[in-house]
Amino acid sequence: MPATSRGLADVVAASTALSDIDGRAGRLFYRGYDVDDLVGKISFEECVYLLHRGALPTAAQLDRLGADVAQAREIPPIADRLLPELAATAQPMEALRTVVSALGHEDPDKDSNAPDADLRKALRLVAAVPVVVARYAGARRGRDEAPPEPDPTLGIAGNFLLQITGQSPSPETAAAFDECLVLNADHTINASSFAARVCAATLSDMHSAVVAAIGTLKGPLHGGANEQVMRLLESVDKPEDADAAIRGRLSNGERIAGFGHRIYRGVDPRATHLRRLSERLSDGTGDRSLFERSKAVESTVLEAEGLYPNVDFFAVTAYAALGIPTDLFTTVLAVSRMAGWTAHIMEQHADNRLIRPDSEYVGEHNRTWVPLAER
Repeated sequence: MPATSRGLADVVAASTALSDIDGRAGRLFYRGYDVDDLVGKISFEECVYLLHRGALPTAAQLDRLGADVAQAREIPPIADRLLPELAATAQPMEALRTVVSALGHEDPDKDSNAPDADLRKALRLVAAVPVVVARYAGARRGRDEAPPEPDPTLGIAGNFLLQITGQSPSPETAAAFDECLVLNADHTINASSFAARVCAATLSDMHSAVVAAIGTLKGPLHGGANEQVMRLLESVDKPEDADAAIRGRLSNGERIAGFGHRIYRGVDPRATHLRRLSERLSDGTGDRSLFERSKAVESTVLEAEGLYPNVDFFAVTAYAALGIPTDLFTTVLAVSRMAGWTAHIMEQHADNRLIRPDSEYVGEHNRTWVPLAER
């Protein structure tokens, strides 16, 4: 029997043309493009098109995609009716998981995994999920706090900020959030993308596979890590307090959230861009306090542990500067990763084989049944 790999470390579980990572060099690629060459140059919509279709769009293709996204933002009645009750009783990722399941029930292509049907479902999910998150946020604020209707002149990033904050973002702020979404759009076969592919490999439908991905992202060792980062930063009152606070945690054997990565041996390229965005956005608010605490924590962890920040760390500072509530941070990652998840599902459906790994049995052997009366 082959050697067991805990957590499937270094096991190639799938072939993909969507994204690639050079962990030693600290590089991430989407469809062969270095992300460093894309961030700040393409919109999230262009990134969606690239992941879904394999090429960057022309101007006409991008216009058509924008029109399709605007039309697909409409939430079906069954999902809309769920939101007030979910807002009162469910945490954000729980609510998102439930509503996406309801979206599948209403999708006109729900019974087909054909490539064209999958592509339509993928775009509907990319368009609808930001609106679902915003309506959930509005519903829990109360009946009089419904989010503004989407602005047809804004893209996915700008409309999300409009609906979450109630204020139309500046072009610079919308562009910064666009960069955040692009940076998180895909990341090879991570836990949630793998969960989506395992579900899709059974020839289940796209919405079921996305629900599997959402449930996986919800975990604190995956997407939920960003809320832990915010709790860490909130525990540090001032930048000068960071060194003692972090070293105290380390001496107690605690893991510092937002640092280290299973694949990147050094710098996570996404963190480099998010550090820059965090500083720019913090300067825009006139309040650098959270950013300065982030930098101080980063410096101490690097000196004490030799660990670099991962994507979660400075994303927290950026999202906070954008006015996004802390408990919505993981749903923001889901908004972004919807591009990659749906692309992985389409790729799995297009060249499918049931994913069925082997296991190593470590239990007892040769046990003998004893009648109930004699136990």
